[in-house]
Formats: sequence, C-alpha cells, structure tokens
Amino acid sequence: MFKPFLTYQQQIRKLVDEKHLIVKDVTFAMEKLQELSYFTLIGGYKTLFRNPMTRVYIKNTTFEDIYALYQFDNQLRELVFKYICQVEKKIRSLVSYAFCERYGESQNAYLNSAYYNYSARNQKNVDKLIRILDRLANRDSDYEYLVYQRRVYGNVPLWVLINALTFGQLSKMYSLLSYQIQSAVSRKFVHVNEKELEQYLKVLVLYRNICAHNERLFSHKVYSEIPNTILHQKLRIAKNGNQYIYGKKDLFSVVIAFRYLLPKEDFIIFKRELSKQIGKYLKKSQRIKEYDLLEIMGFPRNWKNITRYKM
Repeated sequence: MFKPFLTYQQQIRKLVDEKHLIVKDVTFAMEKLQELSYFTLIGGYKTLFRNPMTRVYIKNTTFEDIYALYQFDNQLRELVFKYICQVEKKIRSLVSYAFCERYGESQNAYLNSAYYNYSARNQKNVDKLIRILDRLANRDSDYEYLVYQRRVYGNVPLWVLINALTFGQLSKMYSLLSYQIQSAVSRKFVHVNEKELEQYLKVLVLYRNICAHNERLFSHKVYSEIPNTILHQKLRIAKNGNQYIYGKKDLFSVVIAFRYLLPKEDFIIFKRELSKQIGKYLKKSQRIKEYDLLEIMGFPRNWKNITRYKM
C-alpha cells in the first residue's frame, strides 16, 4: 500500500492532529515544507523529538525545533564540506606530482597498467580506472582545459587531467597505485602510512557525498571505517568488544581524519568553528541536551580534548 499524497495543508494537519507537534506559525511552516519538502525536513530530523514507542512528538515540541536542527545540520554540512575539499585538493596535487615525478608527463604513463599495482585482486579495478582516464584524456569534451591540452600538445598530463576526476575516482586511483607512489603521497602526512591514508580517503569520500547531496549529516554513519588511532586511546573512547564505539564510521571519524590530514593551524580553526556551531545550537534548542546530541553524532563527551594530545 502506497503512502497517500498530502497537500501542504494536510501535512500540517497530520503533524498537529496525529503527531502532536506544535505549529506556532502555519505560514512559516508552509513555506519551509514547500522549500525543503516534508520528507527532507520532517522525515530527516524528527527522530530526536519523537517518542519511539508512541511515534508522536515529545510534549511541547514545535515545528521550529525541527527546523532549528535542520539549520544546524545545514551549517555543519557547509563546514565539513569545506575542509574535506581542502584535503581533496591536497591529494590531487600530491598524487599527480608523485606519479609524474616517477613516470613522467606523458599520458601513456597513467594509461599503462604496468604503473599500477596490477595484482590479481586489482586487475579489474585498474582496467576500469584506465578506461575512465582514457575517456577523459582522448575523448571527453566537457572540460575545456582537457580539450586544449589535447589539441595543442597532443598530450594531457596527469597534473591537468586529475582535476577532472571525482574525489571517489581519485581515492580509488590512490588505492590502485604502486606502493612507491602511495608512500610518496602518504609521507606528506605525518603519522599516516599508505594503508591508513587509503582508509581515511574512503570515509571522507562517503561523507563528501553526503554533504554534496544535502543529506542529513549529523547522525550519519558510513560502511567504511577509519583506522584505530592513538587518539582513540588517549580520548579513552569505550569499546564494544574490540570495536571503538565512537570515531570509526560516524561524524567523529571525520574529525579524527581531519586531525591527521589537515595542517595543525587549519584543524584548530575547524575545531573552533565546530564547537561554536554545536554550542550555538544547544543554546537555541529547548528539547535537545548536549549528551544526546553528541551521542547521536558519535562524539565522546571529551571530544574537545582532541587537540590536547600528540599523535
């Protein structure tokens, strides 16, 4: 049985009559439902405000409470996206430099499977990657800078082509490169080895997609994990068996990744802004307590101590 289509007026009546949500300003609520959709706003941000047993809202919960959480998440997406993009830019630069320094500027190099880790396990993925790179280098017409290099020089060097790759493709390329290239890239990040960098990139790619597609971020968990780190130990994050309960595949895992991959001064600025956003929301919220918010975000209570410890 399909869910019935509801007009905006019917959506509001359902929230008030069936779900016991307080709608102080019907005009405002109507505008936000039109702007964002019921699914995005109510479906995405209701969980913290509802009784899981009765499936109705906690007493005195307002439409504005839900919208405030949406606004917080929106600002959080902008902040996280900004710094993921900073890491992404650095990886693009490091990968293209390390590859060209070792194998030269000819596009034949990055189109040659011999310059990758062409193990039995990787062959299918390397072949797929080379097909993507070949299309960009030899046939793609969407990027003017690729067309220019092809027409004028008859060659598209990797330091040009790499800008046309998505972050996901870039992460996959790094995972398929030879050990020598991976090592040359990972050495630019203190305390991070080749495999750990691969794990960090996989998680950041997934969170970048969440941010880019305007999906709910603050409570999201991905399927990939960052590696266990000394920071997990020093923050005394609890375990469930052998698994840390925070900072592996939740939003706090992104914070840990930033601690390892961003310059120290940039991470301090990021952390300051993140703390400010959380504090601002908690002051505005009448329903959500700090413990509950941090719990669903995957943050330990002492998360701010992340800059206190050496790695």
